[in-house]
Amino acid sequence: MRTFNHVGIPTTTKQDGESLNETLSVWLTDYSKSPNRIEYLRFEEGSCLPELVQTIAHIAYTVPSIEEELKGKKVIFPPLVCNENLTIAFIEEEGIAIEIMEVK
Repeated sequence: MRTFNHVGIPTTTKQDGESLNETLSVWLTDYSKSPNRIEYLRFEEGSCLPELVQTIAHIAYTVPSIEEELKGKKVIFPPLVCNENLTIAFIEEEGIAIEIMEVK
């Protein structure tokens, strides 16, 4: 079962408090500090994230099993282990990117 986590919004404007994720070449804000759970994403040239993620807002959900959630879905970015507690992937549904997050 999916549980809403945040909304990701691409921007070209530097945001207060953003930090660089070097692996993905993207500057991110901390959605947990946003009252509306908004994460701003500002991409560096050459980011490995799909164009859909870089150009259109996405919705992120936490799931109990990323492997199970991806079965039969249109995966546009395969699972990436971010740290010992977080694995992410992106699928496409209804013309937008959906971020799938498994949090341990």
